[in-house]
Amino acid sequence: MPAVTVENPLTLPKVAAPAGARTRPVLAVATAPSGFEGEGFPVRRAFAGIAYKHLDPFIMMDQMGEVEYAPGEPKGTPWHPHRGFETVTYLIDGTFVHRDSHGGGGVINGGDTQWMTAGSGLLHIEAPPESLVMSGGLFHGLQLWVNLPKSDKMMAPRYQDIGGGQVKLLTSADGGALLRLIAGDIDGHQGPGVTHTPITMMHLTVSPGAQVTLPWRTDFNGLAYALAGSGTAGAEDRPFHMGQSVVFGEGDALTIRADESQESRSPNFEVVLLGGLPIREPMMHYGPFVMNTHAELAQAFEDFQAGRLGTIPADAL
Repeated sequence: MPAVTVENPLTLPKVAAPAGARTRPVLAVATAPSGFEGEGFPVRRAFAGIAYKHLDPFIMMDQMGEVEYAPGEPKGTPWHPHRGFETVTYLIDGTFVHRDSHGGGGVINGGDTQWMTAGSGLLHIEAPPESLVMSGGLFHGLQLWVNLPKSDKMMAPRYQDIGGGQVKLLTSADGGALLRLIAGDIDGHQGPGVTHTPITMMHLTVSPGAQVTLPWRTDFNGLAYALAGSGTAGAEDRPFHMGQSVVFGEGDALTIRADESQESRSPNFEVVLLGGLPIREPMMHYGPFVMNTHAELAQAFEDFQAGRLGTIPADAL
């Protein structure tokens, strides 16, 4: 980890919060419970136990793996529906193959992001390629669910395949942190992801003992999740480590610091930072559907059962 990196971060554009910026305090630290998803691949539920008022417009996020599969062990998800939101799959290690009922599809490799706007609905499947099933290997990634406002929930499905080489690479003021900006903007730098709901998403690699303080929109919420390693958040240096999420309070800057000593399996502190403009609409979530009312959820389920969200392609049966 990670797949996208540079030998010398000092060659990259530098980002730092302006002098006098108000660093956001830490409101809470939550530990992600472990479970299984799809056909049985291990996940950590990053936002479990965090009130939706702190997450909006994000709904949930799963850390998939990190797991080293033996030959024959790699697993994915069966065909399943979605409606009313966007899924963001960020792969750090491994390969996933995607297909959907609208004829779309593609391969996601380490460092790549697939941004799928489910909108009015579709069926899709995510699975490791046959070659990975045969060989086994390392698999690690994230899947984030981003809500859509009521006005966009029934839009036509859309896809963005963001290759690892497309992410905007930045660094902290002293070069101690590498920033991969996937979506949104930081200090005038724009990530490649096009979002319906205004958000910022980035993956930080912070060297042992280094600190990064980034400017952050005051109208966005602020969340951090540790993929690996340990460190602190906020001006008060609140500790958090792999598998824990941080909820930030109000302010116009975020601070992350890596501990001087990191675990042997991960030499750096790996953190995902998220922020978004709250939608502030009712959110009803049932399984693969995210709507505004119970009636809309019932309609989504009825449409799925009636085949109105698409059908599995004949060559996939």
